[in-house]
Amino acid sequence: QVELVESGGGLVQAGGSLRLSCKASRSIFRLSTMGWYRQAPGKQRELVADITSGGKTNYTDSVKGRFTISRDNTKNTVYLQMNSLKPEDTAVYYCATDRFQAGSAWYGALWGQGTQVTVSS
Repeated sequence: QVELVESGGGLVQAGGSLRLSCKASRSIFRLSTMGWYRQAPGKQRELVADITSGGKTNYTDSVKGRFTISRDNTKNTVYLQMNSLKPEDTAVYYCATDRFQAGSAWYGALWGQGTQVTVSS
């Protein structure tokens, strides 16, 4: 089975912090660029941050200075540290990769099932 599993979501008050984790299953040997996305009620899914296999990062303007994406390639895990959370950050957060290797073959996009983040005021 190939799978990305998110964890770390939950309830937090405005100004608080959460750290999300996304771990790839053991059958996935390599991951290319990894990204965190979110989808709030009534809105389209949007890119929050991404990170290349070499560690180059990119953030959407609304989270710059507050969120930090990182990865541990030895563990096939990507993280999203979220500080100074705001109610508008409330959404289901998904991790994804643009391509991955399983066995000797490369495959296209893979998405996790998502984890809920709720920020109260």
